[in-house]
Amino acid sequence: MSAQDQLVTWALERFGPRAVVTDRDAIDPWVHDWRGRYHGAAPAILQPDSTEAVSAMVARAAAADVALVPQGGNTSMVGGATPPADGSTLILSLRRMNRIRALSSDDNLVTAEAGVILQTLQETAAARKRRFPLDLGARGSATVGGLVSTNAGGTQVLRFGTMRGLVAGIEAVLPDGSVHDGLSPLKKDNRGYDLNQLLIGAEGTIGVVTAANLRLVPAIESRAVAWVGLDSPMAALDLLRRMEARSTMIESFEIIPGDSLSLVLKHIPDTRAPLASEHAWHVLIEVVRTDGRGQEPQAVLEESLADALETGLITDAALAQNEGQADDFWKLRHSLSEAERASGPAVQHDISVPVSAMPRFMLDAAAAAEAKFPGTRATAFGHLGDGNVHFHVRAAEGTDAERFYADEAEPISRFVNDLVTAADGSISAEHGIGQMKLEELERLGQPARLAALRAIKAAFDPHERFNPGKLVTLAPKPRRP
Repeated sequence: MSAQDQLVTWALERFGPRAVVTDRDAIDPWVHDWRGRYHGAAPAILQPDSTEAVSAMVARAAAADVALVPQGGNTSMVGGATPPADGSTLILSLRRMNRIRALSSDDNLVTAEAGVILQTLQETAAARKRRFPLDLGARGSATVGGLVSTNAGGTQVLRFGTMRGLVAGIEAVLPDGSVHDGLSPLKKDNRGYDLNQLLIGAEGTIGVVTAANLRLVPAIESRAVAWVGLDSPMAALDLLRRMEARSTMIESFEIIPGDSLSLVLKHIPDTRAPLASEHAWHVLIEVVRTDGRGQEPQAVLEESLADALETGLITDAALAQNEGQADDFWKLRHSLSEAERASGPAVQHDISVPVSAMPRFMLDAAAAAEAKFPGTRATAFGHLGDGNVHFHVRAAEGTDAERFYADEAEPISRFVNDLVTAADGSISAEHGIGQMKLEELERLGQPARLAALRAIKAAFDPHERFNPGKLVTLAPKPRRP
């Protein structure tokens, strides 16, 4: 009996049938990534329902030299939760750890286990007149553990930052099975290296997040949402800066090219264009108020957009007249990735450059990519205000997906990543490295950074049993007997 089989048998005897999945049909959805780019194999899924169970399983796996791939909602955009194709790992699913342990309105903190779905977290906070200020299209499946492990961003980073700024404490199981209890939300703690911060964005390579203490903010008292048509990303950034000078209540500012909106209208049911005429670029803006002070959000938008229309900075605008219409506007934004996936193969890049340089980069990089790879269509959308956009290069209509990914994906990514690096940017702004960007990080990463990443990995997981082949790898070495 193999070491994997022995571990599975032990887990069944120790924790019962709910803790182990061996049925191939039940496993199959969890060995493919969301985009369908990566396909793995795993003989079993371990499903602990407590930190103690995670610790026991990890310790047993370490003793047996069995590698594990931690997994939450499996919504990674970079193959970060997909096991290798050779079946050499087991999946360690945290989905059964789905309890909210505590919520304090006074402290504005919630302690949530790794398997809590983002939407559940948001709804629980709302019931207590609080809000977890991070949102993204995968809210119905993304889990707390995955959000922490990838340092997720989303559409509210402009005001509240990424997960790194929203995490007040972490509980995690380390590769030897020991438990790091860092949930205490201390404002001051000077006991050396911050292990919590190391675990955020580590993609499950040095520890399995089992719970997190997360910061909450007051619930929204009122909000206003607008959809704006304009001519260029430069005009969009100018509009943002003018609005920021007028108000501190701008929570989201998302830029969307006209052809990306067209894909949503074509492929996503029950969607329609917010504006009567077509525009080269669009911006989705949300302004909120939480404390009854200051202008009404609707007034902020009305005055800002009236000035922008008068000066010719924007060409058209529509203000949502009710919550339903506001949600319809947001549905367009959150459906961009789904619509693109339905339209055909594409190479996706989650990049950042300095905010001031982003508008010009969006145009110049797209033109350069289309010239270098004739027939492709390059577009960028996303979080203009924090310098992070999703830069995608779509194949020509009718292109065979398998051939496109085999022949063109790598040279396209190298070309785009070279442009990003030349602009003093990052090849991963919020999705992580996973397996998709592993080689590119090795190629373009600063030697000091790469050496530090390897040193951290070697210190925590010298035998590479946690999420092997993701984020960073050590020099090949024989496994411990």
